Amino acid sequence: MSGGDIAGLIAAGVFAVLVGVLALPLVKLGRVFDETTLAIRELSREVAPLFQEGTTTIRETNQQLARVDTITSNIADATGNASALVALFASTVGGPLIKLAGFSAGVRAAFRAGRPGGARRRRA
Repeated sequence: MSGGDIAGLIAAGVFAVLVGVLALPLVKLGRVFDETTLAIRELSREVAPLFQEGTTTIRETNQQLARVDTITSNIADATGNASALVALFASTVGGPLIKLAGFSAGVRAAFRAGRPGGARRRRA
């Protein structure tokens, strides 16, 4: 064995140690990838039911909103009917009441004017 052979063996040994030292982080990185793959699978299994529950919740919420919309439109119709009824009552009864109030004020003024000293007299 010559000096070159010994140097070659030493270089091969150093290279083997270097490969071993570099292999450890690669093995650990492989384990990290395996754990990541398992975590993603588990997450996928748990997320699918969550999406289904969310879809069900949104569907039921939309149904309730449709009911609320129906109730709101019915209340709007009832409010419009009540407003129309109040307007009809005001136009039917309000006009004659205003005329009656004007007539009674005129009669009251006439009685006060007809009494001696009635126009000057004030209520205390």
